[in-house]
Amino acid sequence: MTDESSTGRPPSTQSPRSSRSTDDRNTAETFAVRGHNVAAASRRPGWLLPTALIALSAVPMIAGAVRLTELTVGAEITPGNARFFAAPLPVVLHIFSVSVYSVLGAFQFAPRFRGRRPGWHRVAGRVLVLCGLVAALSGLWMNLFYPRPVGDGDLLAGIRLVFGSAMVVAIVLGVAAIRRRDIARHRAWMMRGYAIGLGAGTQALTHLPWFLIFGTPDEFPRALLVAAGWVINLTVAEWFIRRRPIGRSRVLAGRTSVGGLADR
Repeated sequence: MTDESSTGRPPSTQSPRSSRSTDDRNTAETFAVRGHNVAAASRRPGWLLPTALIALSAVPMIAGAVRLTELTVGAEITPGNARFFAAPLPVVLHIFSVSVYSVLGAFQFAPRFRGRRPGWHRVAGRVLVLCGLVAALSGLWMNLFYPRPVGDGDLLAGIRLVFGSAMVVAIVLGVAAIRRRDIARHRAWMMRGYAIGLGAGTQALTHLPWFLIFGTPDEFPRALLVAAGWVINLTVAEWFIRRRPIGRSRVLAGRTSVGGLADR
């Protein structure tokens, strides 16, 4: 017997129009779900760059911790560390300030994190300015007044003087720019200052191949390897700065309070 005779009703069929409507609804729902997932992903703070910056600063921070341990426990005084024992305050200030500057500054590269905590960003910005200036000025003091260790010549002292002074100038110009509510230039100068402050991490990377191939560098190659670390950092910083047009940041300036950066 047929289905028609057993049920008393003809078999139901779905019209082509109804089928197309169901397919359209399913497709729309699929795109809606995908759009929601994309939007949710875009709202997540970007932690890749801050994590990389903290990792880059890990080596000099570990070296600084070792130096502080020597000063605290009273390690054996050698020609390599005698200058630190003779005047420990500058090196202690430098280690503490540059460590805070490196780690705290990395969080400024997470725009969603900053955007959700504008008050935190303003407070962190003030701490960064203070720590950055202390780190740069203490580094300049050590460069000018500490006895030079073996391997540090006039060229390296001159390079440190140039980049240490440039860090101070960059931070001061960044503060001046935010007081004028010029977000673009504030962002640019603070990134340049941070790039210089993070130089020790990149310098560890520039020295590593030379150590592995040639051993301890002499005065001239050492000066070039140190300079290369700062040049690499500033080059990367300039690339980040120029990714965003200045005009757009100026438009955002009216929506950002003094001391904060506009959300990128």
